Amino acid sequence: MKKSSLQRREFLKVGLAGLVTSGAASFLLAEDKRKNKNSKNQTKTDGSQPPGGRREGFIYRPLGKTGIILPVVSMGVMNADNEELVQAALDSGLVHLDTAHGYQRGKNEEMIGKVIKDRRGDSFFIATKVPPGENFFEQLDLSLQRLGLDYVDILYFHSVSSREKALASENLQVIEKAKKSGKARFIGVSTHSNEPEVIRAAIDSKIYDVVLSGYNFRKDYIKDLDAAIAEATAAGIGIIAMKTLAGVFWDKQRTQPINTRAALKWALNNPNITTAIPGMTTFDQLKSDLEVVKDLKLTEEELKDLKLGESQNIAGLYCQGCQRCVPQCPRALPIPEMMRAYMYAYGYRNLTAAHELVTSLDLPDNPCTGCDQCSVSCAFKFDVRERILDINRLKALPAEFFA
Repeated sequence: MKKSSLQRREFLKVGLAGLVTSGAASFLLAEDKRKNKNSKNQTKTDGSQPPGGRREGFIYRPLGKTGIILPVVSMGVMNADNEELVQAALDSGLVHLDTAHGYQRGKNEEMIGKVIKDRRGDSFFIATKVPPGENFFEQLDLSLQRLGLDYVDILYFHSVSSREKALASENLQVIEKAKKSGKARFIGVSTHSNEPEVIRAAIDSKIYDVVLSGYNFRKDYIKDLDAAIAEATAAGIGIIAMKTLAGVFWDKQRTQPINTRAALKWALNNPNITTAIPGMTTFDQLKSDLEVVKDLKLTEEELKDLKLGESQNIAGLYCQGCQRCVPQCPRALPIPEMMRAYMYAYGYRNLTAAHELVTSLDLPDNPCTGCDQCSVSCAFKFDVRERILDINRLKALPAEFFA
């Protein structure tokens, strides 16, 4: 009989018995003493201790020159919709929560706001993302309102994929203004593609504190990415890793899961990465990630699992965003974005995120019209035409369908 997934009560019981450590147990039992209705006005940690204090056995790393120390595993909240799961993550010591203005059409930030409302401000570390644009401050203010905060710890320009965008003078002025106004302690960029270029642009900017970068075992340009990350670390920029789980599944049918624990360990074996933000939607995933935060050693079996795609010639669901496909397409379609939406739908089962991304691209019903055969050769051997036509079907459905 298949073992059922952990629920919050089960999780806390296991945690108190030793999963999270005795330090976490005392933390949980003393939770009521730490609550403060004015938590957003509490003074933040100066970095001598991580937010919430150290946990026994946890591995911590400094976040660039910010003075902040974080556990090597943090929580990506994008796909989570369970307040109790977020509470459990914080109670267990995973103090950094990553969200964005657009996640779940704002509900993600609202949920986090409810969770942290009565917590001390020095016990959590919040990051959100807002895309560059003329309504940047309007969106930022709304994000702060949802979160119930006067400021966020990290404010990112969302989804920057070029040097030009990272260094655009109007963008630099806007995000510097957000920091100087006290609405963000630290500022940065998030990047899903062309990461080495964006990271080096962040170094050259002299203003960004942090880069949130795609990083996983599947990238075929990992050497250049590692070099850029090392350069950023030397320059005092903190590096946080996302997309470490490489799509979660190897196949659309979700019959071949990626060994996500191994994938997370692999990413964190780069000492220049401060922390990773794997998405968590279940207590089982949280339990697994809490084990990784104390042990990054990869076993031989785990290393073997990470080579499954190569050994079995499986394309996988993760698009590395290299953009080599774009100039090959006669219609110059936004293939990396469509492939990312495909991963959201079939890998993460997040149809809302997939639908939002697909509709934002505003493609025709059949974007491949006129091409009898696809001329695009994908680095990961995706059937690009098949995936585009498949995921583009989502645009025909109303947004309310996913609410």
